[in-house]
Amino acid sequence: MDHLSDVLTAISHPTRRTMIKHLTRGPARFLDVAKPFDLALNAVTKHLKLLERAGLVARERRGREVFVSLRPEPLREVSMWIHEYEHFWTKQLDELEQHFKSKKKSN
Repeated sequence: MDHLSDVLTAISHPTRRTMIKHLTRGPARFLDVAKPFDLALNAVTKHLKLLERAGLVARERRGREVFVSLRPEPLREVSMWIHEYEHFWTKQLDELEQHFKSKKKSN
């Protein structure tokens, strides 16, 4: 998969988006990331591995604990991809608005 697909896949699941939101407050221990979810630790690990593969999180072992931190740079790639279509949609919406204005004038 290309990198953009990895990032889009990673952010497609609500659990992973919640993890990302949690990590915007700063690095957190693995257990603190897992705590809000009614999931087995194995499932949390799988979610974090997917986020890590997409480059959205980094893990760091400090003694016996694992800390997870957010790396938001890949989200910029998603934002840029979406932005490319902004011109297209703006044009489409402007044409639709013009259509309704002309229809209103003819009535």
